Amino acid sequence: MKDLTVNTMLAVFEEIFGRGLFWAMVIVAAVITLAYLYVLIRDRNVSWGKFLLAQLSMPIGAIAAVWFVLFMTHSKLGNIGGPVDVIVLLGIAVAGAVGFAVLVYTAQSLFRPNTEES
Repeated sequence: MKDLTVNTMLAVFEEIFGRGLFWAMVIVAAVITLAYLYVLIRDRNVSWGKFLLAQLSMPIGAIAAVWFVLFMTHSKLGNIGGPVDVIVLLGIAVAGAVGFAVLVYTAQSLFRPNTEES
């Protein structure tokens, strides 16, 4: 692998997760993102109570993301070989935490909309 291109990264992700699961994850992420944008536009403000609960859920998302990647790659935390592996796992944890926080905020806003009028 000489060049790091988008096609190379897509091939690697499809190899790790399988073509169907990878594209299903991409579609789910796109739907959640669109729902989040819809909620932000609809409400025109951020509900700080919902935002706090979403932030408190971030460790769950971080742990779930790392666990999911370790499961899919048939790896263990003992297989971490160096600083690059730690950086990659931290990146996965951050992405999982942020993604789960967006999911929690969006779900709260869709299923418990603000009752007060601005």
